[in-house]
Amino acid sequence: MLSKRSSRTENASTVRSQAKLPSHGETQQPMGAAVVSAAGLLAPFLLDVDPALAGNPLLTGKTVSLIHPAVMLFLFGSTAWTGWLGWQWRRARTIPAEVKELKTQLPKPDAEGNRPSSPLDQQIADLEATRKELTKGGYRDKHWNWGSLLLGLGVLIAIEGPVNTYLRTGKLFPGPHLYAGAAIVVLWAAASSLVPSMQKGNDTARNTHIALNTLNLALFAWQVPTGWEIVQKVWEFAPWP
Repeated sequence: MLSKRSSRTENASTVRSQAKLPSHGETQQPMGAAVVSAAGLLAPFLLDVDPALAGNPLLTGKTVSLIHPAVMLFLFGSTAWTGWLGWQWRRARTIPAEVKELKTQLPKPDAEGNRPSSPLDQQIADLEATRKELTKGGYRDKHWNWGSLLLGLGVLIAIEGPVNTYLRTGKLFPGPHLYAGAAIVVLWAAASSLVPSMQKGNDTARNTHIALNTLNLALFAWQVPTGWEIVQKVWEFAPWP
């Protein structure tokens, strides 16, 4: 029995020594150091590319590699289109307030109840006709549908791009294109998170939503040249298919 206990004690000491775990008399490492150590141990398993995947031409060839830029080009146009749809819906929603304000500026009726004509009458009629046309256009639903497509497909293809790059090259290339792409995804998520408040009539949320999406479109446009450089490299070095 003593022999077995001695053996277990020696084994425990050996494991502690090999794993460099602190003994009862030693000061334990900070949590941050432990996390870094764990990440270092897991990194080879998380970052290593499966040779079967990396060597698969269907995943690393031109056809699949060009899916990312092709869809991103579509999403760039979709961002502008979705913004225009949203602006039309906003216009339809704000016209009644404009009409109400103009009506307060109309001349007062005389003692007999007759009101003199005013140039504002035609302006009010034009605004009401415009709102009627915008309402028929269904811009609210169109904006919602395109925004949902933009968010879902955008996040999907934003992840697909780096994954494809890693499968082709075994590494990522931190730089303006990668950072701008990450910022675009964050802006998509932030703008979408404001929708519940917008539906409750919160004008601050609406204005912030517009500002975030405007910044997103500008960042998207700025990202195009760096994306084109990557497309040229893929076309030059990636094999068919």
